[in-house]
Amino acid sequence: MSEADTDHRGALKRSLNEFGAVGLFFATLLGSGLEAESADRPASLAAVEHYSAPQTSDVALIGVQPGDWQARDWINSQPLTLNSLRGKVVLVRWWTSPGCPFCQASAPALNEFWERYRRRGLMVIGLYHHKSSAPLTAAHVAEQVHKLGFEFPVATDPQWATLRRWWLDQNDNGWTSVTMLLDRHGRIRHVHPGGAFFKGEPGYDALEKKIEALLAEPAAP
Repeated sequence: MSEADTDHRGALKRSLNEFGAVGLFFATLLGSGLEAESADRPASLAAVEHYSAPQTSDVALIGVQPGDWQARDWINSQPLTLNSLRGKVVLVRWWTSPGCPFCQASAPALNEFWERYRRRGLMVIGLYHHKSSAPLTAAHVAEQVHKLGFEFPVATDPQWATLRRWWLDQNDNGWTSVTMLLDRHGRIRHVHPGGAFFKGEPGYDALEKKIEALLAEPAAP
């Protein structure tokens, strides 16, 4: 299944894959200072020209209270629902592996956020969306979870059902490795629109600041 790295100006066609040819990623970065030239990129991104989607604010999604996810084959947790997490700040990251340098590069940040903030009320959820031509199996997902060192709850998003409903049906930038932060009331408050984030670059910094801000807000009644 193919998803394009189409930028917001429509300069590229949807026939490009999000992680097609290594080192050739043509999504146009909008705004200033988004490339984080001084950041120490992970090795998996060494040849990647544009490691993150255009950092637009995705205003249309902010404040939206999405419906519950459709997820199966939970790892590191009993099955969870979005409603059951009301009162917590929830970080949802769609990921796939192998073959996604963005997901590999973002794994340390996800593990760090989980370890640092879970006792303060952050829940990290990894939703796996299958892109390989090989059959999807629970054993494959479990193997990739182990390789990336994920200790937070992970589940499979079958047929990308939740990814489409929460993201792709609302946004045409084509990146699927999106991250969303939901507040204690279950409302979307921040969107990283795809690609990698890691310590020392703007996407990581924005996520960190928003996590801190949402954890400081009053808990849901």
